[in-house]
Amino acid sequence: MYTPTLRRALRRHGVALFASLALQSSWATVSEPQFEAAFHQFQQALQGDDGAADKAAEQFGSLAQAEPADPVLLAYAGAALSMKARSSLLPWKKMAYAEDGLARIDKALALLQPAHDTPLHHGTPASLETRFVAATTFLGMPPMFHREARGAALLQDVLNSPLLAQSPQGFRNAVQQRAQRLAAKALQ
Repeated sequence: MYTPTLRRALRRHGVALFASLALQSSWATVSEPQFEAAFHQFQQALQGDDGAADKAAEQFGSLAQAEPADPVLLAYAGAALSMKARSSLLPWKKMAYAEDGLARIDKALALLQPAHDTPLHHGTPASLETRFVAATTFLGMPPMFHREARGAALLQDVLNSPLLAQSPQGFRNAVQQRAQRLAAKALQ
């Protein structure tokens, strides 16, 4: 016979196990070519291609909708949506894109669990990639959004993580470069 304490413990661990299994099974359904296509558009958007920002937001939005447990997809969807704000001519659309993108990133950060410390896309731990996308986006937002301090803290979390040393070299380089740009900005 189960005591109330044992039942609660089983329920808590059962939910955690179920969530972990659900996360792992959902990760496998987004193909790497789908991710790479969206990521390529995202990279082009970072270089200033406004049309690519629209495509990246659409592609990552679709992938995130198909895989709601994947914080990396949701973070990229939010970052791409935030980038759409720079090409919009209407002020209320700019605000809507920026705020919706930031809300998606906040949701992605809230989704993070210890199970996300495992590699997901590009061989990078999902927790680090989600935090890095959030940090980069937050640091790039205008001051009126009040996200710079949080972005700097998230970037520091990524830099301090023991998982960073196990991440692919390209990801480590991107993190170091972003940290250097932030440090250079602080000296100005």
